[in-house]
Amino acid sequence: MPAIDTTLVRRLVRAQFPRWASLPVVPLPSGGTVNAVFRLGDDLTVRLPLTASGAGDVAKEAQVLASLGCLPVAVPAVAGLGEPAQGYPWPWSVHRWLDGEPAVEGRPFAPEALAEFVLAVRSAKADAPPAYRGGPLTLLDRATRDAVEELRRTDEPFDASAALDVWTEALDAPTGPEGWVHGDLMPSNLLVHNGRLTAVLDWATAGIGDPACDLIPAWNLLTAATRPAFRDAVGADDAAWARSRGRALSMAVIQLPYYRGTNPVISANARYVLTQLGCRSARRASTGPRGSSGRAPNTSR
Repeated sequence: MPAIDTTLVRRLVRAQFPRWASLPVVPLPSGGTVNAVFRLGDDLTVRLPLTASGAGDVAKEAQVLASLGCLPVAVPAVAGLGEPAQGYPWPWSVHRWLDGEPAVEGRPFAPEALAEFVLAVRSAKADAPPAYRGGPLTLLDRATRDAVEELRRTDEPFDASAALDVWTEALDAPTGPEGWVHGDLMPSNLLVHNGRLTAVLDWATAGIGDPACDLIPAWNLLTAATRPAFRDAVGADDAAWARSRGRALSMAVIQLPYYRGTNPVISANARYVLTQLGCRSARRASTGPRGSSGRAPNTSR
């Protein structure tokens, strides 16, 4: 496969969408691991999947967005669907540009707008497949406990005992009715303007699942000062709140050992989550072998 760069994007656009051939192509920085994203002129973006597993997201995202209908914030609008060509092996897409800056953990953010969005998605009535991460927490138990042990052996300031307490509480929490969830409300998928949510990206993870999936921004984005307003606005009971803590913890402990040397955006967010959950200890954990499985965890897009 050729390098995914501006030269490839120009060739693909020129061959398949000649009306946009004269537009400048600029790579966009991203902490994502599934798509390379480029700005095309002022009004468009090009998204090229980085892996075969991500290639199926192109069609799924379009289907999901068509099912959901109107939402209180902007969502991606497909302007064109590209085909494999120029040595690039997978489908790709062109979307309309969405204004806003990616959210950053710990910065000022209006929780009420986020809650309004979560509730709007949850109220959708259309049929949908299972959400990418929406299944029972028990399915994540072995991977989460293994990741806690792996992280404990690193030089990260990590409180494994506190992490396991969070995880056990989440596993013990009763489950409730499933519903529509976005499933990947990482800060990089949330666009903001003046601290207010304006758009939500990356819908390939959406579907039917545990509503606690979409409460994770309480821990990966919000602060202790704004978290209660978000919880009140979404009406999260104790069980859903505990499950959201567990889901946030699971993602963070799996992501951090794997990405801390390669993806500073994901690593920083994982550390923020662990801090918010009270799992970052004041002193460093015992140092030991850092080893990695060498397999990308199934947690970040």
